Amino acid sequence: MADVVAIVGRPNVGKSTLFNRLIGARKAIIDNVSGVTRDRIYGFSEWNGRAFTVIDTGGFVTGSEDVFEKAIRDQVQLAIEEADVIIFLTDTTTGITDLDADVAELLRKGKKPVVLAVNKVDNNTRMLAANEFWALGFENTIFLSSITGSGSGELLDLVTELLPDSDGEEDPYEGIPRLAIIGQPNVGKSSFINSLLAKDRNIVTDIAGTTRDSIDSYYNKYGMEFILIDTAGIRKKKKVHEDLEFYSVIRAVKAMEEADVCLLLIDATVGLEGQDLSILSLVQRRKKGLVILINKWDLVDKETNSARDYEEMVKHKISPFNDVPILFVSALEKQRIFKALEKAKEVYVNRTQKIKTSELNDLMLDIISRNPPPSHRGRFIKIKYVTQLPTHYPSFAFFCNSPKHVRRDYRNFIENQLRENYNFTGVPISVYFREK
Repeated sequence: MADVVAIVGRPNVGKSTLFNRLIGARKAIIDNVSGVTRDRIYGFSEWNGRAFTVIDTGGFVTGSEDVFEKAIRDQVQLAIEEADVIIFLTDTTTGITDLDADVAELLRKGKKPVVLAVNKVDNNTRMLAANEFWALGFENTIFLSSITGSGSGELLDLVTELLPDSDGEEDPYEGIPRLAIIGQPNVGKSSFINSLLAKDRNIVTDIAGTTRDSIDSYYNKYGMEFILIDTAGIRKKKKVHEDLEFYSVIRAVKAMEEADVCLLLIDATVGLEGQDLSILSLVQRRKKGLVILINKWDLVDKETNSARDYEEMVKHKISPFNDVPILFVSALEKQRIFKALEKAKEVYVNRTQKIKTSELNDLMLDIISRNPPPSHRGRFIKIKYVTQLPTHYPSFAFFCNSPKHVRRDYRNFIENQLRENYNFTGVPISVYFREK
């Protein structure tokens, strides 16, 4: 599974500001009022070649009977249990409070590595005051300012050093494609896997959220070999009330990180919803292969062109990334479930294909000569060389004289030409322009 880093601490010490800086986006709501972050928020970060999931928790308050504060305590506890490294954030402007001491005591009882981060250290006076926090007894202590970014690099250096070594045990299934079965709760993910394996590997009920954890199953039939990962349903944040359900969401996101291809199940009786698009966007950003399965198709009243119209509707909603296989299946009736695996195998092949540099240059430079990029302020952009980069997904570098002046529409043109000449169905690709 992918690594997890949790940011914990009492309310209003700047956890959400630090979270936004670590993931490079303004995702968490920031306000001077304590307790703005009620649910844990998760995002992705990468540093020194290590990718990890970051969890922003609600403020930790001990001994309170307030329902809101109790929920935050429970969430922090679960985040601590799930994390590989914990960032304990404090505030130098208030000094060590009783709440900081309570959090420190809780963290010392655990066996997880902890980095004590003293926040809001943005001048010499505060730097001197911050030395007080050595009294909490944590060896790994960093002074920083999450607003200005000062000290954030040192924090990330320390966090990545403390992450568990990924080169430990050998994976017995190394090299076998990993398929993550993803989607909202109760769309039939566990039923889909049970039908493939011809046994009740997973519990199936009508209650959304039955699957609490990610479960791996080895599949080897009909000349196809996969690791199937059944994940808990990913639900909209405002609907994640239950602690265990958020735990499941984190596991599902981690499983997606480890997968080569994701099978996104959509309930045909409900249709494509906004949360489905959010899940698809997550798959696309992580550059995973994708197959969309419209499940429970047997429950839909169909006409002559029902499937065609439904597919057109889905492709319109997921545009511009609509070069994706779409299949209509029924996990319960076992309709086209093996066809789904065949498509997943095709997408895996598409994602892992390597194109010879000479072949790529012969094709793309000819296309570019006939359709050159638009000039920028009278300066002509000349693309002289192209190569496929050694990444886990298809990515290409085009070397030219003025890469920053290549327009977005021309980048899209280049991607479309690659898709027209090579089979990248179901696979997000990246196109980079670099200076020659």
